[in-house]
Amino acid sequence: MKNRILYFALLLILGTLLFSCATNRAEQVDAVDTNAIRTEAVATFASSLTETLTAGPQPSPTPKPNATDTPLIVTVTVQPSPTPNPCYNLLYLEDVTIEDGTQMKAGEVFTKTWLVQNIGGCAWRPGFTFQHVGGDPMRGSTITLTEAVPTGAKREISVQLVVPSGINGVIESAWRMADETGNFFGDTLTVKIIVGNITTPAVTNTP
Repeated sequence: MKNRILYFALLLILGTLLFSCATNRAEQVDAVDTNAIRTEAVATFASSLTETLTAGPQPSPTPKPNATDTPLIVTVTVQPSPTPNPCYNLLYLEDVTIEDGTQMKAGEVFTKTWLVQNIGGCAWRPGFTFQHVGGDPMRGSTITLTEAVPTGAKREISVQLVVPSGINGVIESAWRMADETGNFFGDTLTVKIIVGNITTPAVTNTP
């Protein structure tokens, strides 16, 4: 009877030890699994923080300008002024009538004549004009050529003028030849007269 009781007591003790070991192992496994899960969670959170800190603000892409955004540049083309044809030229030779400085009276009618030469490479055609271009016109009218003047030819050009009234002193009038399009060429021809008395102040020599 004692042996049987001792036998059951040993079995009970052995069972208790086995149960205790199994429980400890399960707790260790649970502890290991729990620690592993916690470690993994901390690592994941830290990784997310690192990614958040590293990825700073990205610059927004620069928008490409549309075709309509390009500024419109307006260019203004300046038309060149007409230039005289180098084919035409006139050379003043001499005054035929009314030398410069001639004394005249107000209202006096006179004819001024110049001797000129065509020194250009082309003939002056009918329709070319001789026009007033400066000074007092002295009632002179535009002269129109009625015949051609060949290259190298000399011609006298005359214009009828009237001495203006109410003016005393030197009066000057300027004239030039122009082609059929109105472009002037050659020398400017002038007439310069004196109307009234012009008193020249005496020059006193001081010792």
